[in-house]
Amino acid sequence: MGRIVSNFFISLDGVTEAPDQWHFPYFNDEMGAAIGAGMQEAAGFLMGRKLYDEWSAYWPTAEADQDFAEFINNTRKYVVSNTLEKADWNNTTVVSGDVVAKLREIKEQADGDIEMSGSATTVRWLLANGLLDELRLLVHPIVVGHGQRLFEGTPTHALKLVKSETFQTGVLNLAYVPAAG
Repeated sequence: MGRIVSNFFISLDGVTEAPDQWHFPYFNDEMGAAIGAGMQEAAGFLMGRKLYDEWSAYWPTAEADQDFAEFINNTRKYVVSNTLEKADWNNTTVVSGDVVAKLREIKEQADGDIEMSGSATTVRWLLANGLLDELRLLVHPIVVGHGQRLFEGTPTHALKLVKSETFQTGVLNLAYVPAAG
């Protein structure tokens, strides 16, 4: 059985929006290895409609970051959307209708992790519906001061820390699972 695992670059003040504007000074081989390990465990990639629209327009013809381009273009992709009728990007399935039931079925049939990143809205929805199995955060030692935060306006969810590591750049590599009870 697979798991849904969410990954985020996040600032100390909880900002996940526009990491391209603050994340790169902290990227090093340690972070690359952590991200690469997650990619190797992936049986698929879950995304919302907005991320799908952005990535499907960019990655199929991207010349930069060929390792990630090859991974994302060839891996199975699941798009949560009740408005997207057709997905032309290679190996993409639109998940609509009873999304909770369909994602549970996808998890049961998966032979690895279903990775998810980039959408705070989607991860909040997954957590609220009991579908998120692990939350991985790369906490950057920076206060961004503006932008969408990961858990703005959400109800309380208890989490349990299952992994922690500090990179040389001061980035914390943290993994949480929903706390029992």
